[in-house]
Amino acid sequence: QVHLVESGGGSMQSGGSLRLSCVVSGFRASDYFMAWFRHTPGNGREGVASIRADGTRNYADTVKGRFTISQDKAKNTLALQMNSLTPEDTATYYCAATARYLAGWSRLLQGGYEHWGQGTQVSVFP
Repeated sequence: QVHLVESGGGSMQSGGSLRLSCVVSGFRASDYFMAWFRHTPGNGREGVASIRADGTRNYADTVKGRFTISQDKAKNTLALQMNSLTPEDTATYYCAATARYLAGWSRLLQGGYEHWGQGTQVSVFP
């Protein structure tokens, strides 16, 4: 069975950094499109970053230049390095994966992903 488990969330002052991890089991992450999403009451669930096995990455404009998505194929894990955090980054962050091919314009849309983790909370204070 497919399982995605996020960790690494917490509380941080503005300007600080956090690193989120997603442990993948039941499939090989290197064969999937994978992504990070975040959910807030105001913005709903929005795509943050995506990655595929060849290293191609996509980022939301709100995080580009501050966040980096990466994949460790040996450990079958996904990571999100978050730098220069602001209160607007406060959200529940979710790891997602799909075996479907996703066109570039759809890789940050939640409808394309069939596997999801339980989420990890990130809180950023001014």
